[in-house]
Amino acid sequence: MINSPPGPTLLGVDVMLVGTILAGVAAMAIMLAIYAALTVRDPMAKRVKALNGRRDELKAGIVTASGKKRQSLIKKTDTTEKVKDTLSSFKVLQESQVNAIKQKLAHAGYRNEELAVVVIGIRAVLPVVTGIIAAIVIYGTNMFPDWSQTKQIGGLVAAVGLGYKAPEIFLKNRAGKRTESIRKGLPDALDLLVICAEAGLTVDSAFNRVAKELGRAYPELGDEFALTAIELSFLSERRHAFNNLAYRVDLESVKGVVTTMVQTERYGTPLASALRVLSAEFRNERMMRAEEKAARLPAIMTVPLILFILPTLFIVILGPAACSISDAFAGDGPPGSAAG
Repeated sequence: MINSPPGPTLLGVDVMLVGTILAGVAAMAIMLAIYAALTVRDPMAKRVKALNGRRDELKAGIVTASGKKRQSLIKKTDTTEKVKDTLSSFKVLQESQVNAIKQKLAHAGYRNEELAVVVIGIRAVLPVVTGIIAAIVIYGTNMFPDWSQTKQIGGLVAAVGLGYKAPEIFLKNRAGKRTESIRKGLPDALDLLVICAEAGLTVDSAFNRVAKELGRAYPELGDEFALTAIELSFLSERRHAFNNLAYRVDLESVKGVVTTMVQTERYGTPLASALRVLSAEFRNERMMRAEEKAARLPAIMTVPLILFILPTLFIVILGPAACSISDAFAGDGPPGSAAG
């Protein structure tokens, strides 16, 4: 039997085998990309379904005509009730803490306020779980035998701290991404609101129209405007709908829009002119933010310039001269060699 010659190797690794594996991974990635491109889902489909549920609940009379505090939009589930009873028995459920978590959930885009109790329960249980896992890994399996006692204690404390802060970090990141998306689309939304107001549409119709136009480009902003339009149609006091918008979005620009809308509703000032001034102000703010990033670019590029570009430039410029000098010294030879 004739053995086939081995393929080329690099550092003891078969190059052909590695190339075959990488080619297979690339083929799988291409197939996944084609599948993702062919199965694009409408980003507003799920949101529209949730907003229709909100409209039905308002029609059913969940929000009353009085000025009392808005009730929860979603019925309490057995899971949240059990978690709430457990936390209340341990005296760790405070009203201020629950309200803070509710606002963070609203900023992150979660409508169900009952999830605040679940988040508090996870924050109470997760540090214990991560601490037990870290203790098993560090002390039980002896995975890090070189660690000193100080490092072991530090790793255990870090695992417990990470378990405590993980839900808050998750909500903060989710809220930050959502707020940034709303900030990008707000000037365009205000321009459309000005056009709708000058065309004679009512405020709730204008919000609904803007939500339909910007829903695909900015789904989060379209979601908020559509929900505001629904609340404007059903709530007894329209300022409650605007205040709910400011409560759900952690953005000073949105709070300014809400203040303007409430003042125009109260004093009867022209809505189009006020929104036009706000839109120009937000566009100037966005331009100033872009100019600020451009001004910081030279300082940011200094480190890559020193580490990557300047050494290459020195090699290209001084390399030929250094080679010529080296060849010249090598050609002369040591003194006295010609006489021998």
